[in-house]
Amino acid sequence: MTTIDEIRDNFTLLDEWDDRYRYVIELGRTLEPLPEAEHSTENKVQGCVSQVWLSKRIDRDANGQPRLNYLGDSDAHIVRGLVAIVLTLYSGHTPQDILSKDAIALFDEFGFRDHLTPQRSNGLRSMVERIRTDAREALASAS
Repeated sequence: MTTIDEIRDNFTLLDEWDDRYRYVIELGRTLEPLPEAEHSTENKVQGCVSQVWLSKRIDRDANGQPRLNYLGDSDAHIVRGLVAIVLTLYSGHTPQDILSKDAIALFDEFGFRDHLTPQRSNGLRSMVERIRTDAREALASAS
């Protein structure tokens, strides 16, 4: 699996936005397939123009700490790539780790604010907020 640092490094190597978009689309192709049953209303992310699904599973590490794991999918190639980046940043991490990471700042660093439509930017924020809400709920249930 690609790390967020590898994605960051690859982005800095690509000067043209056409190349960056192709890279984002390629990242989307690396997503683990989301089972058809997980394309449900419960997993659908509200606030996205494209259809986006995030399926959550909570596991425990050796210390009993919850780790949130996600599968995701979208019906749009670019958005599927954005899902891949979001999951690279958050999936498999503890709620505390998730809440400490600022995905929007990362996407700003990548230049997406200036190169995504407002609808896609809103959808990206909706995905991030969904995962952050899951992390807050996992913390609350662990106490």
